[in-house]
Amino acid sequence: MPSLSPAAMETERFRAYGARHVDELRDRFGIPDHIARSIKSLAAVLPFRVNEYVLANLVDWDNIPDDPIFQMVFPQSGMLRQEDERRLAALVDDPDAKKELRLTVQQIRGSLNPHPSGQKQLNVPTVDGNEMPGIQHKYRETVLYFPGQGQTCHSYCTYCFRWAQFVGDADLRFAVPEPSRLVEYLSHHPEIDDVLVTGGDPMIMSTDRLRSHLEPILNVPTVRTIRIGTKSVAYWPQRFVTDNDADDVLRLFEEIVASGRNLAVMMHFTHPRELESDLARRAIARIRSTGALAYCQAPLVARVNDDAETWSALWRAELAAGAVPYYMFVERDTGPYEYFKVPLARAHEIFRSAYLTLPGLARTVRGPVMSATPGKVIVDGVTESAEGRFFQLRMLQARDPQLVGRPFRAHYSETAAWLDELRPADDAPADIAAAIRGPLPQVTDDIDSSAWLRQELAHA
Repeated sequence: MPSLSPAAMETERFRAYGARHVDELRDRFGIPDHIARSIKSLAAVLPFRVNEYVLANLVDWDNIPDDPIFQMVFPQSGMLRQEDERRLAALVDDPDAKKELRLTVQQIRGSLNPHPSGQKQLNVPTVDGNEMPGIQHKYRETVLYFPGQGQTCHSYCTYCFRWAQFVGDADLRFAVPEPSRLVEYLSHHPEIDDVLVTGGDPMIMSTDRLRSHLEPILNVPTVRTIRIGTKSVAYWPQRFVTDNDADDVLRLFEEIVASGRNLAVMMHFTHPRELESDLARRAIARIRSTGALAYCQAPLVARVNDDAETWSALWRAELAAGAVPYYMFVERDTGPYEYFKVPLARAHEIFRSAYLTLPGLARTVRGPVMSATPGKVIVDGVTESAEGRFFQLRMLQARDPQLVGRPFRAHYSETAAWLDELRPADDAPADIAAAIRGPLPQVTDDIDSSAWLRQELAHA
């Protein structure tokens, strides 16, 4: 691994700030009072956490609230319905309204589709009839693993589709304290060769804790790839450079690679400013020096990166740092979705315009991609014929392996921003059209089946 200068070896203490620190941040950075009040109110519903590195190095304080990093980490007015924001503002500072505030927060969160794409109903596997709540198995060869100690982040993104992990509600959270049940499940499913360790952020854990989750997986011979999903390189690159156990975590990475597995660190960069830091680039270099693969992905988010110039700069910066541009995702239909969504037609144009500017080695990137209920669906283009205008789509990944790689068309829409807003063309294969409509889920207390049925009938 690359050696560090004495100055670089100075350990910076991690400090996080949350809702109770809003007044402190207001005074320190000159946040206008009305914006600070909104942050405080919305943080009752949306998880809010930011750290010193993000505050000091990434936010442009001369351009708030429009600064994209500020939009990424601070809850903003407009992220919730106006009616809900007014209710919160009236309750959050009233010491006699704690019970009403708690019920209001619960109701608002429930309206934000906390687990999109059937994650709790369709993705949670079972062994001998028993659910395995800290694991998701959506695609044949891949399983997602949520270590309980990794279900937080160095900073929270306001657009995060896993926001429900961070609000303190056990019924909404995926987590498991240790990997024995994962290992058991893998032993029953030799077709799984890829484990994605996710969260939250696994890199929030100490190296010893991370090792306790990863080493048992190495005892499963059918697992050939371990992926770690992380935003830490953007929000706390010290994890790989100057933290007390930074060298230890790199040695762990080397051991995984030496075992003959692929280790892929799936880095989440949303804006090119996150890669302007020398510390971030050094973190990438140190990760790569272990033999680990470095991939980059992020969603297309209104008010943050919804223009081609930003994406072109981001992908070029990733390539220059030695990482592979991998996915541009479509923002999922959860949380403050209306605030952040970008219509698919515009998303495709942004992707195409940015893609045209890239050198060949950066054209590894794929997008825009929806991680929807039936699988990952990419918008390959827009076509016109005598029948009209259509989106050309393709199943990059699917619950049903027989659908993988297959193209289909859907009627063009200027406003549609998610798969369930599209109408498959008449020539769409019947099995793909059926997968998009989806099966009627098993009725449980968590599902409003009548609402689901009304929605399905509307699409029929």
